[in-house]
Amino acid sequence: MARVDKYLLTQLLLVFGFFSLVLVSVYWVNRAVSLFDRLIGDGQSVWVFLEFTALTLPNVIRVVLPVSAFAASVYVAQRLTRDSEMVVMQAAGVSPWRLMGPVALFGGCVAVFLLVLMHVLMPAARVQLAERQAQIAENITARFLTAGEFLYPASGITLYIRSLTELGELRDVFLSDARGSTARVDYTAETAVLVPGPQGPKLVMIDGMVQVLDRATGRLSTTRFDDLTYDVGALIGPAGRGGDVREFSTPELIAPPRALLDQTGVTLGEVRYELATRFAHPALAVVTALIGFAAILVGGFSRLGLWRQVLGGVVALAVVQLAGNATTGLATSSPAYAGLAFVPVAVGLVLVWAMLFAAGGGLKRWRRRGSAGEGAA
Repeated sequence: MARVDKYLLTQLLLVFGFFSLVLVSVYWVNRAVSLFDRLIGDGQSVWVFLEFTALTLPNVIRVVLPVSAFAASVYVAQRLTRDSEMVVMQAAGVSPWRLMGPVALFGGCVAVFLLVLMHVLMPAARVQLAERQAQIAENITARFLTAGEFLYPASGITLYIRSLTELGELRDVFLSDARGSTARVDYTAETAVLVPGPQGPKLVMIDGMVQVLDRATGRLSTTRFDDLTYDVGALIGPAGRGGDVREFSTPELIAPPRALLDQTGVTLGEVRYELATRFAHPALAVVTALIGFAAILVGGFSRLGLWRQVLGGVVALAVVQLAGNATTGLATSSPAYAGLAFVPVAVGLVLVWAMLFAAGGGLKRWRRRGSAGEGAA
């Protein structure tokens, strides 16, 4: 590796580490604040909060790293231009295409880290997070079942239990469901028990009555029952593995078991798109690094600074993001369209080529060639 390549790569990695640390910290703290309010408000300990924030960290890093790569490329290119190092390298015959070599290598280093993150760490963290959420959600005794108090486990739901026995039996239960816009339903039962289920616990009420109040007419109807089951899991969230395709491991995405698809409700198109995304997103980190550096190379020296080039790089990133958003719906609709996950990468590479073409004087030569052709005509 040439000395100039080592110098650029070292500068990029150092600045990238700094930006990554700052952005991950800011983004993580922002997420942790809302998570803290929710978990502590539900009566969980600080250790549970720390565990949940640690499990969300891989996803935070996945979002931040491409942005950090772009910011590092822009900062290093801007500093080289400001200190006239870029001018010296270009005067020595180093072309803009040659300068992109260490930038591409830097982007490759970021992409390797993202590959490990997306194929190993993120699926494992999401599975563990889903399991811990299910365990906490099923801890009804700690969250909802407090004897002698009116509880509000969800909006429009009121729960009262007179007493709890040592065997886990609920005595004199009152449950009011006012979530419906047309009617309010009140349940009363002498006894009740919690029964675990695949989609969350069920509340089985014994020897009770259902009262339905029609909001429009004010009419009250009552029905007595020997036993009745109420889906408590709908209030606290399902237990077990949910329908998030991002929890699938890479081998499961390559050859998804039919039983797993039926259990989670995930389509084959979503599976193929997620598999393609786990390769496209690391490649996008390379593209963002190239865009940031190439944007600074476009245009000459200006006393007003390089804000126009920086703004152009930001606009290029926005175009890449819009391309990804525009193709997501179609890409997940069918396995045949999973390759559309690489559209943002392709769009980014085209923009990088256009920037380097302009930075290398290709646009000026093309214009002169066109003017010469018109003059000869």
